[in-house]
Amino acid sequence: MTWISPANTFGRREFFALETLFKSHRKGCLIILSRTLDTPRGVTILNPLTELGYNVVSVTPELSFLFNRTPVETWYTDLKKGNKDPGEIPLAQNLSNLIRLAVLYKYGGVYLDTDFIILKDFSSLRNSIGAQSVSANGNWTRLNNAVLIFDRKHPLLYKFMEEFALSFDGNKWGQNGPYLVSRVVEKKYQLNFTVLPPISFYPVDWVRVSGFFMKLNTRTHSRWIDAKLSQLSGETYGVHLWNKRSSKIKIEKGSIIGRLISDHCLFCKDIYPS
Repeated sequence: MTWISPANTFGRREFFALETLFKSHRKGCLIILSRTLDTPRGVTILNPLTELGYNVVSVTPELSFLFNRTPVETWYTDLKKGNKDPGEIPLAQNLSNLIRLAVLYKYGGVYLDTDFIILKDFSSLRNSIGAQSVSANGNWTRLNNAVLIFDRKHPLLYKFMEEFALSFDGNKWGQNGPYLVSRVVEKKYQLNFTVLPPISFYPVDWVRVSGFFMKLNTRTHSRWIDAKLSQLSGETYGVHLWNKRSSKIKIEKGSIIGRLISDHCLFCKDIYPS
């Protein structure tokens, strides 16, 4: 995971991502790459988990070291010298897109965004990226980089970094993130990886995600919620919450998100804010 915002903005929803991750991966090891959480305040935030023996730590990434001997080394050097326009989109956002690629390339493992509810163990997955959407015939139309599962030195990660350095544009949202991974995979390199269907990690798109937070007092809606929860329990590893879209939406009691958190949390505090 990465966290580029102030420590005091790491709230209950982000913490639910950690709770649900460890609920299904009791012996997992989580490193949060974050300057703001690699502080006494960050230690306090994570303390409920570490006190129970869960392996979670925040580390400030050393970017020059991380990008050394990768396809983005020259790009980053030019950026520091002022020879590369960072654009209007916050640079930290684009660096987060890049950090996840470099870390996985050098060390391997799993990258997750902080706006997930994890439902079950995904340790059996290898060299995988998730489709966000598919066409009527089942072919993917958009990939996303909110979940990346790759072995160390996997060549697709190298291709992603090459594309980042080649086509970086700090003025276009998504250009250096989800659109980037889609562009590269679309070139059909034979690099031994799997594209997971949307139901695996993106069972609801950002346009409809608000419906997962609602609970209407009708029999029809209750049946729909029960059917959706049944589907998720069988086919889904995690639910992406599209935080940019949903962060201000209240979790209603009995909603899909409310019930998922209740079933998969560790401490289960303040699920439904007053």
